[in-house]
Amino acid sequence: MREQAQVVIIGGGAMGAGLMYFLAHEGWTDTVLIEKGELSSGSTWHAAGLIPHFIGSLNMAKCHAVAPELYAAIEAETGLHGGWHGTGAIRLAITDEQVDWFNHVQGVLELVGVESHLIGQDEILSYWPFMDVSDVKLGFHTPNDGWSDPSSATAAMVKGARQLGSQLERNTLVTETNRLGDGRWEVITDKGRIVCDHLVNAAGCYAPQVGAMAGVEVPIVSVIHQYLITDTLPEMQALDYDPPIVRDPRVSSYYRREIDSLLVGPYETRNAQIYGVDGIEWNKHFYLTPPDVDQIMPHLIDAGDRIPPFQEVGIKKVISGPITHTPDSGYLMGPAAGFDNYWLCAGASIGVTQGPGAGKFLAQWMVHGQTEINVAEMDPRRFGDHCGPRGRYAIDKAIDEYHEMYVTRLPGEQRFAGRPQKTDPIHDRLEKRNAQWMETFGWERPQYFSPDGSPEDHSFRRSNAFEVVGEECRATRERAGIADLTAFSKFEVTGADAAAFLERLAANRMPAGDGGIRLTHLLTDKGGIEAEMTVTRLGPERFYLNSGITMQFHDRDWLVHHIAPGEDVTVTDRTEQLAILSVAGPRSRDILDPLTDADLGNPAFRWLTGQEIEVAGVPCIALRVSYIGELGWELHHPIDRMAELYDALVDAGEPHGMVHYGSYAMNTMRIEKAYKAMGTELTTEITPVEADLGRFVDHTTDFIGKPATEARLAKGDDIDMILVYCEVAEPEDGSPARTADGRPAANDCRGNEPIHDGDRLIGLTTSGTWGHTVGKGLAFAYVEPRYKQPGTTFEIKLLGERRRATVLANAAYDPTNEKPRA
Repeated sequence: MREQAQVVIIGGGAMGAGLMYFLAHEGWTDTVLIEKGELSSGSTWHAAGLIPHFIGSLNMAKCHAVAPELYAAIEAETGLHGGWHGTGAIRLAITDEQVDWFNHVQGVLELVGVESHLIGQDEILSYWPFMDVSDVKLGFHTPNDGWSDPSSATAAMVKGARQLGSQLERNTLVTETNRLGDGRWEVITDKGRIVCDHLVNAAGCYAPQVGAMAGVEVPIVSVIHQYLITDTLPEMQALDYDPPIVRDPRVSSYYRREIDSLLVGPYETRNAQIYGVDGIEWNKHFYLTPPDVDQIMPHLIDAGDRIPPFQEVGIKKVISGPITHTPDSGYLMGPAAGFDNYWLCAGASIGVTQGPGAGKFLAQWMVHGQTEINVAEMDPRRFGDHCGPRGRYAIDKAIDEYHEMYVTRLPGEQRFAGRPQKTDPIHDRLEKRNAQWMETFGWERPQYFSPDGSPEDHSFRRSNAFEVVGEECRATRERAGIADLTAFSKFEVTGADAAAFLERLAANRMPAGDGGIRLTHLLTDKGGIEAEMTVTRLGPERFYLNSGITMQFHDRDWLVHHIAPGEDVTVTDRTEQLAILSVAGPRSRDILDPLTDADLGNPAFRWLTGQEIEVAGVPCIALRVSYIGELGWELHHPIDRMAELYDALVDAGEPHGMVHYGSYAMNTMRIEKAYKAMGTELTTEITPVEADLGRFVDHTTDFIGKPATEARLAKGDDIDMILVYCEVAEPEDGSPARTADGRPAANDCRGNEPIHDGDRLIGLTTSGTWGHTVGKGLAFAYVEPRYKQPGTTFEIKLLGERRRATVLANAAYDPTNEKPRA
């Protein structure tokens, strides 16, 4: 074994092989892949190898699109067949909610350029003549889907990398990984030692054990999955073609042809079995777990109803083995929290599909520092410190995600497995007000407050929460509202060089005087928007920073990793120590005045400033900001005194008609105010130029990403897209308020809907809502620059129907900012 390498990848399954292949094709060939057995001998080899395009996430759809293209073409490059079988696929819709889901997903796939068709029962039967589709409302046909032999695909990708100079070490067991004093990694194996600049954990089911060697918590739990292959099925034998793979949510199973047999793969909807949580023996290669047909028998009986000939044929083989699941069933691709050169590429529950895409985009990240897509939902740091692989949360979530594999997840719907993890001191008080909870980064946060305690009837259309949220918005704008914003990230940056440090990172100039507040964006070298933060200067050497809670570990790493040698800068994470209560609305000053000796009037406490004051005797960093665009204050205070402050605010607010509002209303009001959000409007895919953030970029300072930003600015309208804000018209055909079966018919933009000018695709939405206080549909959208002028119209495709949208010049609500300045 060689002694040094630029990159060492641990694990030779589809994920590790995909990364090795794309690193080589990005020019990083000084790479060694170490596999403890043979290639694909972990969990890859026993996968059914299905390659779907169907997925509701735009960026995951871009990832999925990589595999079929690569597997079909790789033989020409390597001489090895990628195992590709292009059969197409059909997913069945049994309910009206699934029909809505299909229409939404078709819009997402259109944005990626993936062909899809919505088909009826007759067309489904033309592919599967012996299937019972009497309960099927619609089929989603993706003709370019298929399946690939996992071992063939893995071997071909590795050969593609080795041809360019990368190396493979098989039958080599990693026993230690140690961080050296110079920041590099030492990898100890049973065949020697190798030192590398970058270490990648792509160890699949073994990833938690490999991570533990470096002190890295890897939130992966393996769950046993079984599929079976029948004896020869005469009806299948009679077909002279390979029918599309079928995914059946009623049975929670997939079906595909296997020579002249039927392959059936159920995902149990209860009692799924975990595997190896306390560790897996290192010498298990090409290992299968003992079959347990009784475990999947209910699904097999239902599969017999779907495919009646299945009832008459014997079972030839049962394959049973572990597959990896994370708490949200998305894979882990990116740096481990706290590191800038320890990477994860693991945790895919459909790794043969996702290995090439994960490899492609992680290779871009490692080589260029930025990817061409938004990878926030793949970043391992999206999980908090409550997600350890042996903890209740990770285990319960993995099981629940497995059970829900074929369940349509409706907008806003919550799963409560493993919860709650993090509650703040007023959780019980909000519970008594019928808070409907959501989880974000482990924290419980109210979505809205149900007047009668009834839960939300989730839908792609307007739900029973619609009017409740409208009342929260209107009451807050007319009187005042209180919101628990504790689930936000909070950092202090201190030291003699703190100001210069932040000036170097931030596109906007830092506040010049104590108490000043700036909204700023941290950029990559290529100008991509890496983070958004509100910065308050509390003193010449003390700055207080806030950002979204899901970015806590990401943003902390970005700050810490950019401290230059010798720089007097300290970054302190205060997220767990401070709570936040926001009081906003035209009566907010009247509510707070009796509780503080501080002067809250405009001359003494201006908009976009902060002061350290006491409110109801509780010390607060009081920020005069409001994410909803109203007069208001955020009160950042010790979390152990949160209940005390909350009670005082509620008592003071009662005479003024103050209401509680949740995240639904907050999102609605921020869109009414045309406030852009990180993760939707703002991502690493675009620079401040496309995002129309000119007023937040100070070109007189030198900041990371400035050359790239100015080069993009110099192009004028010769860029691919620009962010616009638009009004979305209601249907013009007199559509009824409710569908024939009594469901609400109206629907609003949610994001990632395609935009057309006639037959031409010109852009996509990023977020949207019904503006309750302005009485109109609203959306943000990226479109070609020629469509940016106010008054320009185009059409947005919502659940399969086109709606006219008109570009607005200003915010729909309070365009002159009179409210927050009041």
